[in-house]
Amino acid sequence: MKTYLVTGGAGFIGSNFVLYMLKKYNDVKIINVDVLTYAGNLENLKSVENNPNYKFVQANICDKDAITKIFEENEVDYVVNFAAESHVDRSIKNPEIFAETNVLGTVNMLNCAKNSWETETGWKEGVKFLHVSTDEVYGSLGETGFFMETTPLDPHSPYSSSKAGSDLMVKAYGDTYKMPINITRCSNNYGPYQFPEKLIPLVINNCLNKKPIPVYGDGMNIRDWLYVEDHCKAIDMVIRDGRLGEVYNVGGHNERNNMHIVKTIIEYVHDNVDSTVDESLITYVEDRKGHDRRYGIDPTKIKEELGWYPETPYEEGIKLTIKWFLDNKEWIENVTSGAYQNYYEKMYEGK
Repeated sequence: MKTYLVTGGAGFIGSNFVLYMLKKYNDVKIINVDVLTYAGNLENLKSVENNPNYKFVQANICDKDAITKIFEENEVDYVVNFAAESHVDRSIKNPEIFAETNVLGTVNMLNCAKNSWETETGWKEGVKFLHVSTDEVYGSLGETGFFMETTPLDPHSPYSSSKAGSDLMVKAYGDTYKMPINITRCSNNYGPYQFPEKLIPLVINNCLNKKPIPVYGDGMNIRDWLYVEDHCKAIDMVIRDGRLGEVYNVGGHNERNNMHIVKTIIEYVHDNVDSTVDESLITYVEDRKGHDRRYGIDPTKIKEELGWYPETPYEEGIKLTIKWFLDNKEWIENVTSGAYQNYYEKMYEGK
């Protein structure tokens, strides 16, 4: 039985990964380490909380003693490092929080894993540190072309810069200490359990509450949309079969501009929930500082080496996502309620 130490496992992608792995395999143990910020929610994992192969530990990835204790008490085979502050707008307001969690937290995880896995003759057999990153570290694309693993890093926001910094630290541990590592860089994920500060759940939530839908600039910024379960499959493949030291780009080949996303959701809610919801809710706001115009990923490497490809077309995935949020209104209400708002005020408003 392989033991996975999953950081940030109560967040959006992390919780989907935990659920995916426990559903797919009977011979894996998952240790979920999450500090439970505003975006971490154990309700995402209620279906597995009594699973004997699952364990939750509330801890901060920056806490050396707490993480060391987990390694000492468990035979950890794999680290899957999802834990990160991830919202660009918040990073513009409070960049230091992003540097602390995303860079220093990752370094602490690397050190704790190194202390546990390194032997006098090399490294414990069969271990790996997989760092989950983002295509935002590459910067912005023009109208043509795609990000490849060889594309130079050119981050523009404090968030993407902190992720690039953590990527380089992971690479350094691979290069310097020969630590068994992989890095994955994904495009924009969407699907169940995404906190309603991100575009798709925000628009759905605002439609349901008939609130203005903020659209940055002209709404023509383009992202490559990846259904979260497809991303989980990619991570599983890289952990098991990825070549040590390699970076793998994970993209959906589903490029859409923000306005297309917004109008798709409005149309669905109008046709299926409330016919009074329409495009009059769209409100243009001042563009985000340093807003990248376009992202697009070339996933050829992971397809050719590991056989991965995005199985969920955007047209199918967006409907599954909207329907999930419509069927789980109570979840939205819970994660946007007092406890999470209090956290936001404390950490991001300085109160």
